[in-house]
Amino acid sequence: MGRLAPVCHLLTACVIMSGTSAEVLGSDHPNGSVDDMVEPRTAPGRRNVWLVALVVAVVLLGAAVMAVSLRPGRSHGPEAVTLRPKAVRPHFDHAPVITGPFATPQAVTLRCLECHPKAAEVMRSSHYLWLGEEGEIPGRPGKVRIGKKNLLNNFCIATRGNEKSCMKCHAGYGWVDETFDFTRKENVDCLVCHESTNTYVKGVGGVPTKETDLVAAARSVGTPRRENCLGCHAYGGGGQAVKHGDLDSSLAHPFEEEDVHMGGHGFACVDCHKAPDHQIQGRAFSVSVEDAHGVACTDCHLAKRHADERIDRHLAAVACQTCHIPTYASRIPTKANWDWSKAGDKGRRDDPHSYLKIKGEFTYQQDALPEYRWFNGTVGRYLLGDKIDPKQVTTLNPLQGSISDKTARIWPFKVHRGKQPYDAGNDYLFPPVTGGAGGYWTTFDWPSSFALGAKASGIPFSGKVGFAETDMYWPLSHLVAPKAQALGCTDCHGDKGRLDWKALGYGGDPIKTGGRP
Repeated sequence: MGRLAPVCHLLTACVIMSGTSAEVLGSDHPNGSVDDMVEPRTAPGRRNVWLVALVVAVVLLGAAVMAVSLRPGRSHGPEAVTLRPKAVRPHFDHAPVITGPFATPQAVTLRCLECHPKAAEVMRSSHYLWLGEEGEIPGRPGKVRIGKKNLLNNFCIATRGNEKSCMKCHAGYGWVDETFDFTRKENVDCLVCHESTNTYVKGVGGVPTKETDLVAAARSVGTPRRENCLGCHAYGGGGQAVKHGDLDSSLAHPFEEEDVHMGGHGFACVDCHKAPDHQIQGRAFSVSVEDAHGVACTDCHLAKRHADERIDRHLAAVACQTCHIPTYASRIPTKANWDWSKAGDKGRRDDPHSYLKIKGEFTYQQDALPEYRWFNGTVGRYLLGDKIDPKQVTTLNPLQGSISDKTARIWPFKVHRGKQPYDAGNDYLFPPVTGGAGGYWTTFDWPSSFALGAKASGIPFSGKVGFAETDMYWPLSHLVAPKAQALGCTDCHGDKGRLDWKALGYGGDPIKTGGRP
């Protein structure tokens, strides 16, 4: 009503000027009906009717003009503010049709499927299966199917045998061991992506805690919000910003200078990460080896849209993110190093920023400069059982691409560096059981946790435990800064440039030496 108040006042004034409402409606007729208005009248009556019609038309036109001029993003003079679209999209109100009570979260899913039977298609997604589609890994024969279900990483190491803890972020209910039934539709968790109470908490095996109000959560469902996505993606790996350098809880409500898409334009995650048939677009190269269903800047932005042609010439060799994400972890620090070999020291005090007895020693970075590498959108992958050289750093997802690869571009990365347990007799990285009965967090005994891991993963254990250094690469695509904060020429070129040109394969700064544009 606030924006239309001037229009309403104008309408009232015009009606008063053209005569009282009774006169306008022809109250001199016996019934004073609307039909009476169009009957042949005396000349003064007809003039009143046409005058009102004209006034109403003018007022409606004025209202339309004001509505257009007041739409979000339009300025209205020197004192006006820029209005941003809402991150929460309009959606059908489920409150009147969801009654409950629900004895189990599975009962909520079955209620959802009554009206949304196609939603069961989420059962084919990587969010539910924790496996991607079968594909080829660069440098390896044949095809494999990989995902969080069967891969190793260098933060929490492995999900096998640790399902009770890890599956708090699974889009399902009850995955606590290998007996979980992926074929039962009611095991899908619809609420984790669609509820909006901010009180929905998942516990052991992904089952909501007993304090969770299932009816309130079910009645609140709508389009996924940032908070839904960040509930897992900002806290994966055992804490805030452990894995990603560009995904943390600050993106729930960022300032424009922190992320121009979410803070400046009010984007929701699903505006870019669309989900046709519940298959969410986007790739995490911690578990994927190619970008077939990824999201790119050019999905929305033209391939060439810089005013300076010299900048456009960089696009053949430089990713958009390289210039438009100057730093990462701008507000919340991200974990940069994790040393499991220091875990179990009962004489050392716990400090969540540097040391935990159950996890070891770690360091964090904030407002950090990315590391830059050639990247063609594919990675290699360490698989369970691959031999390592413990004297060398093992990269779990080695980047593909080089200066001679025309499909590669220079990308910005967070590189997570770890020191993780390995089987020192068989020389391969190992998936210990950390949580639960008999796990390392209870016993602080690596050999026994390895024995449990061998049983859960089906990989032999030699009885010898060691620790080896590993790397993982995390390409940066969030925290895009406003264009005024994008890198300039001297940020990369010149004596104080941030790029290591020789490490990238150049003879030196290409402004001086030439080379690939």
